[in-house]
Amino acid sequence: MGEDMIREGDNMMGVKRANRSAVLRILHEQGGMSRKRLSESIKLTPAAITKIIGELIDEGLVRDGKLIPGGGAGRREVSVELDEQSRCALGLLINLNQAIVSAVWLDGTVVFSEDIPVEPCAPADETVNYLCTRLMSLAQENKLKKEQLLGVGIAIRGITSSDERSVHNSFGALDCADYPLAQRVEDYTGLSAVMANNVRALFAAQMYLSRDKELHSQFFLRCEYGIGASLSINDRIWLGGTNQCSEIGHIPIVRRGGKPCSCGKSGCLETIASPTAIREDALALLSPTETPVLWKMSLAKGSDELTVKDVLEAASCGDAGAAGIVDRAVTALASALKSVVYVIDPEKIVLYGKMFENEFFLARLMAEMQEGVDAGHRVVTEKSAYNQLLENKAAGLLMVEHFIESGGMP
Repeated sequence: MGEDMIREGDNMMGVKRANRSAVLRILHEQGGMSRKRLSESIKLTPAAITKIIGELIDEGLVRDGKLIPGGGAGRREVSVELDEQSRCALGLLINLNQAIVSAVWLDGTVVFSEDIPVEPCAPADETVNYLCTRLMSLAQENKLKKEQLLGVGIAIRGITSSDERSVHNSFGALDCADYPLAQRVEDYTGLSAVMANNVRALFAAQMYLSRDKELHSQFFLRCEYGIGASLSINDRIWLGGTNQCSEIGHIPIVRRGGKPCSCGKSGCLETIASPTAIREDALALLSPTETPVLWKMSLAKGSDELTVKDVLEAASCGDAGAAGIVDRAVTALASALKSVVYVIDPEKIVLYGKMFENEFFLARLMAEMQEGVDAGHRVVTEKSAYNQLLENKAAGLLMVEHFIESGGMP
């Protein structure tokens, strides 16, 4: 056997961690169940299950639940269930112009959440120090005990390092490059931290809360200020060779003369199909002849107050100029997604963001997704069941997921 065929084994502590993780995960995904059913579901002996459950009960992570109805005589079984309020994870999400400090229980229920305005290119150390101070103050105000706290999950806009400890480029959220964000949060809070790109964090929260293990591959598209995406393969988020998997918003679309993008290039998908781009293009075209419906809206509220929602409304009311801009955006976005369908063949595409709450935009996108696609590649495409509901959960759930993955062990 050559060296390239050698695989690293696992020690007994690793096996223990994996078995505990399997128990915690199945109790999260399926709810309370008997020890016998647990044993059958994860293929461990009854003795092994009894020992693991005993440890988890002693640690306060699992508790005895309800009596399970039985058809025969004899002692009835008692279910075991995850004590979802036994532990709590803190969360810090940093987007452009905004941060959210929050906390969640193991089931994703929000303990507290607070939006905090952040200036573009905010000074990193000063900003992170302030956010961590506020986060710990809120934890104290909500009477969270130190022994309950798992740590801090961090979700940030931009590109993170392969070890998920530093931010290479936050695209204007913070004023620095290669910033050791996870270490700084640990320094300021005294708690351990895990980190991910903000879109991956949202997708991880979607996967954790949906508890849908029938789907092994999904493509998650977020369309807010810009356009981001994430991909799961075999129930795990795929990072890619350089930790930049699914940077779909920065696919070059316009070869020459494209608008500058926040990533430093020009002509990216984000410069055509994002809400920001749609609004900017509409304002550039704004006139009584080119965009008559939108022009009337601007007279009533001022052009600076026009939103992407106004552009979509004008397009739906027959404004040819606004409709042309929306059609260009939809065509570009659908083309990118259809490329994903043919190259990756995911089982589902999940759409997330305010844009997909607009029925006009969503219907146009869904129709365009069918154009030029054969029946064998018509992937289920749908708006997230948690659309607009994950921002104050996602960061904290990164730490919850890490905790369960590690079997509830340090």
